[in-house]
Amino acid sequence: MNRIDPHTLAPPPDFAPAVPAVEVLSAEKTYPNGTQALLPVDLSIAEGEFVTLLGPSGCGKSTLLKMVAGMLEPSDGRLLVWRRPVAQLHESSHKMSFVFQSPTLMPWASVRTNVRLPLDLAGVPRKEADARVMESLELVGLQKFADALPRALSGGMQMRVSIARGLVTQPDLLLMDEPFGALDEITRHKLDADLLELWRKKKLTVIFVTHSIHEAVFLSSRVVMMAARPGRVVEEFRIDEPYPRSADFMVTPEFARYAKQLQDSLLRASSTDEEAAR
Repeated sequence: MNRIDPHTLAPPPDFAPAVPAVEVLSAEKTYPNGTQALLPVDLSIAEGEFVTLLGPSGCGKSTLLKMVAGMLEPSDGRLLVWRRPVAQLHESSHKMSFVFQSPTLMPWASVRTNVRLPLDLAGVPRKEADARVMESLELVGLQKFADALPRALSGGMQMRVSIARGLVTQPDLLLMDEPFGALDEITRHKLDADLLELWRKKKLTVIFVTHSIHEAVFLSSRVVMMAARPGRVVEEFRIDEPYPRSADFMVTPEFARYAKQLQDSLLRASSTDEEAAR
């Protein structure tokens, strides 16, 4: 695996090494029709990291994320979450949540009911569940919209509801599959900044999938570049910049340098895909 220079791989000043939250151990995925979605992947994500999966379409980013979530079984290899198989996570004190590309809200139900859904499914008493719903809505700035229907909300607000639903179970690990990809740039940047604040405030471990180089640089403590045909990890990059990060970071020479490194890496990954497709 290619890597950038050792200085860039040094951890950010406020990032301390921690125990692995996620371990991908030679995990691969081949579908029944013979399509090899992922070559064996080895990846360790420390507790408290914000790791972004970046790469061209078809490189297996979402497949890998769903394998970590336990939504897809690997064809070979193992995935551990806090040193346990994913299926045994419920036996530990740790929790994970998944935020999808679209809000996937129930259109007939209020914001409150949508956010409360995971707690209702888990049998959490209503009084406790409602208190946790309001706490989650407050975290995303939507406490005043608890009784609104999704159709009354903008796309960005609907995505906030989806994030609140992901937070209501009080997860340690948050998996996010291109959650802001369909939003306009202004809304997207605002939600990126809000997400970083939530990550730091709740001490989350986040694995985030995106196609955006700028989003990857702004959010991540580490970026994992993937290539397709078949999907695989080809490079990793530390974003060696302190948090909190504001919009000002995006106009600095440092930001431009990281973006150029990721752009060059993405071009290499895409070129590899084109060669494999010939």
